[in-house]
Amino acid sequence: MQKSILITGGAGFIGSNLTEYFLQKNYRIICLDNFSTGHYKNIISFIENPNYLLVEGDIRNSKDCLKAVQGVDYILHQAALGSVPRSINDPVTTNDVNVSGFLNMLVAAKDANVKRFVYAASSSTYGDSASLPKVEDVIGKPLSPYAITKYVNELYAEIFSRTYGLETIGLRYFNVFGRKQDPNGAYAAVIPKFVMQFMNYESPIINGDGNYSRDFTYIDNVIQMNELAMLTDNSDALNTVYNTAFGDRTTLTQLVQLLRDNLAHLDPKIAEVEVKFGPNRVGDIPHSLASIEKAKNNLGYNPKFSIEAGIKEAVSWYFQNLK
Repeated sequence: MQKSILITGGAGFIGSNLTEYFLQKNYRIICLDNFSTGHYKNIISFIENPNYLLVEGDIRNSKDCLKAVQGVDYILHQAALGSVPRSINDPVTTNDVNVSGFLNMLVAAKDANVKRFVYAASSSTYGDSASLPKVEDVIGKPLSPYAITKYVNELYAEIFSRTYGLETIGLRYFNVFGRKQDPNGAYAAVIPKFVMQFMNYESPIINGDGNYSRDFTYIDNVIQMNELAMLTDNSDALNTVYNTAFGDRTTLTQLVQLLRDNLAHLDPKIAEVEVKFGPNRVGDIPHSLASIEKAKNNLGYNPKFSIEAGIKEAVSWYFQNLK
């Protein structure tokens, strides 16, 4: 019997990639999105697919949530307002979407007897913890309103698992990048933003001295984790959180060099573009590196894409689609 998945935020970067993958596996996909950060262009190729249904709605509206979950087997909850700077500029809206919206989805999932609720958590939850690599049960104090909201999600999910028996798994995403990630807007992620600047022969600006490091994680690794979390029959793997990363770290200086080298193969003029440095961003953590042992042991996670392999794929996609 065909299974159905509700993907909230399904018109966004990660949501639309998940949609494409699971449609190819013959799942029925329901997308719930209000297009505040998602884009119609990300889902236009799915609209005519008989296994795809778009529900235009807002997770802050409980009726929209209840409508979207009817008859659903699994939920992959990606809908959120991302970005640390955005949350600092507008903590109220970030809280409304990421906490109230998340709670609405949990209630809807419980009431509709959904089998499993897999949700996008965040590496920002580690806060001011200085320990590396990041291990799931050692976190610090949050450094931004965004980080608080994502930690609250984990607490709510745990309560719903204990109190109502809803199966939940949180995936702490570490700096996800890849095809369809939006390069535009004030809160664009660093990789697509730098790629577009290089392609326009503009100097990318690194926040700080370039020594801050991140565990950059290609989208296909994230898809793998969502599928494993959704389908695992290991009861010990449920009702907890997992780092979703590659398990390696790259400084911002190394990242820019990787991007420039890959782009220069496609446009030699890019090799001449200079890199500039600016002040550190408020709320940024200096270093991020995930331990992925828990995901390997409990879910069988085996990430295929290093940052080098992922950057090569991502740069090729941007050059073909945005040049």
